[in-house]
Amino acid sequence: MKRIVQERLNNLAQLKYLSRWIVFGADLATSVTVSLFTIILLQYAIGIHVDLGVFVRMAFFSGVASVAAFLVFRPYRGVVRHSTLQELWRLGSASFVKSVLLITLIYFFGDPKPIKFWILCFFIDSLATGGLMLSLRVILINLYNFILSTNNKQQRNLLIYGTTPQSISSVYLNTQAYLNMYKVMGYIIYGSKGKQMSIGGLPVYYVEDKTGLASLIKRNNLDGILFTNPQEAKKEQNRLIRHCEKLNLRTLVMPPMEDLVDGGVKRSIRPVRIEDLLGRDEIKINLQEIADSLEGKVVLVSGAAGSIGSEICRQLARFRISKLVLFDSAETPMHNLRLELEEKFPELKFQPVIGDVRSESRVNAVFERYLPQVVFHAAAYKHVPLMESNPCEAIRVNVRGTRNMADHAVKYGVERFVMVSTDKAVNPTNVMGCSKRLAEIYVQSLATAIKNGTHPGVTKFITTRFGNVLGSNGSVIPRFREQIEKGGPITVTHPDIIRYFMTIPEACRLVLEAGTMGKGGEIFIFEMGEPVKIADLARRMIELAGFEPDVDIQISYTGLRPGEKLYEELLSNEENTLPTPHEKIRVAKVREYNYQEIEPRIDSLTQVARQGKVLDTVLQMKQIVPEFISQNSEFEKLDTK
Repeated sequence: MKRIVQERLNNLAQLKYLSRWIVFGADLATSVTVSLFTIILLQYAIGIHVDLGVFVRMAFFSGVASVAAFLVFRPYRGVVRHSTLQELWRLGSASFVKSVLLITLIYFFGDPKPIKFWILCFFIDSLATGGLMLSLRVILINLYNFILSTNNKQQRNLLIYGTTPQSISSVYLNTQAYLNMYKVMGYIIYGSKGKQMSIGGLPVYYVEDKTGLASLIKRNNLDGILFTNPQEAKKEQNRLIRHCEKLNLRTLVMPPMEDLVDGGVKRSIRPVRIEDLLGRDEIKINLQEIADSLEGKVVLVSGAAGSIGSEICRQLARFRISKLVLFDSAETPMHNLRLELEEKFPELKFQPVIGDVRSESRVNAVFERYLPQVVFHAAAYKHVPLMESNPCEAIRVNVRGTRNMADHAVKYGVERFVMVSTDKAVNPTNVMGCSKRLAEIYVQSLATAIKNGTHPGVTKFITTRFGNVLGSNGSVIPRFREQIEKGGPITVTHPDIIRYFMTIPEACRLVLEAGTMGKGGEIFIFEMGEPVKIADLARRMIELAGFEPDVDIQISYTGLRPGEKLYEELLSNEENTLPTPHEKIRVAKVREYNYQEIEPRIDSLTQVARQGKVLDTVLQMKQIVPEFISQNSEFEKLDTK
């Protein structure tokens, strides 16, 4: 019997929220009951006789007045267990208006009574209705917390970092929603001990060093520290987080506030990752401007199932677009993206389309059927060593595929075409980087020809160029994680190699922003922050995993890969930049190519690549892009010609 009760309680605890109509019904029953008890109380207090008819009319009028007031102020719509003091005004307003309506109905349609009777009735009914509705919520909150505490006897003890409003609200608003495996013991601040204080009955602890943290862990039997945002974690990466690593104390981080919906938070609370420590301050973008520019539009994303393409799709799904067309050749990733969008954005109209940007007929069919108004072109081969071994395929996808997409955008009157490029296109030392530079050249020359009136069309072409993205498919961070899980060693190509990094959501937000502000023909570059030494990144990831570099897990240097260089550039020496309204985005001033001259050369290059002539393909690439100088590659011999 005890086990059955426990299971029933557990099922109740797993409910995301009570139906709003259940709450509505409970509030309505409470309100009507209060009105009837008010009449009974006044009958005995004042000594005025009240017959059965008055009770019936009182119940009916109370129900009508309550329904009207509740529909206006909607106190039933919030999640009860997340109720706060800010919800009090809804309850108070609903109770006050209900009592006003009730007295008005009785005055016009009920039995006459002395004025003092109805004045007392108004005040008692209003206060009692609000008080009991509030009490109902308090009971439900305490019941929910009791169920959780009963079902989670093995809760781990947790401290919240900082005493900011977000830190405090994380306890009061969401603790039981996503931290039901943890018990919040208080707050922690790194610094000299301040005045002893408590917030909401929870103490605030101060630590100055590893010893102080160790003592705090022992006194409170701590299991973890929760940071309310990645920026707070980054600020403490060389102090508190390092102490936690050495003391085997968990470090957790909350997701962005926009993800704290519909119970998804429980799945989103996670350990602090290297991406959080490398990330920069949140980049602000004009979401309203982007939303306005995309509202009601059909948007096509090529490479939609890839790291960048899929994130662009997720962000587009938040806007009021007419339809989202997903275009990619990868079947399984596309299937997974489809399931994700169906679950997270049930109202989004989208269409997954399997196809290859290399196929002119398939691209034409997609444009002809869906008539997109905005295109985000993210389809590309991106891995440097693979493309160094397969230059013909790099040209067919990155150059010919881009041309197919661009030409059909012009043919079908697409308004905006945004191409995703890379910092490896600057002074390229590898086939992949040069192929992306060639794609940039074609798109920009086409945009200039349209702008100058030498080529028909209305499409505005915008290119966005940025560095490595954290956690993208095949990037260094997922690779390092796999190697750490296997016990090492971590393989780094060179001890001095450095890279610029940006998070995937950050990069995609800037792509959307640049696509909105572009007038056509620009190459936008993103401010990438400080470069990161890959060897230092490897050491930091080992430490975050709770190991000691070169002791528990070794770092092995394997040498630069074909086409790889020690550092990437966002601009070549011959380029300069112009500012934009966004401080993190600048316009690169690059050498412009004449479309009438570059088109036949691109045609010749793609024809040679289609025939599989590797050396001829790379040679023509070097002729079109003279700054392409191979490094650590078999194609270095072509640079002497």
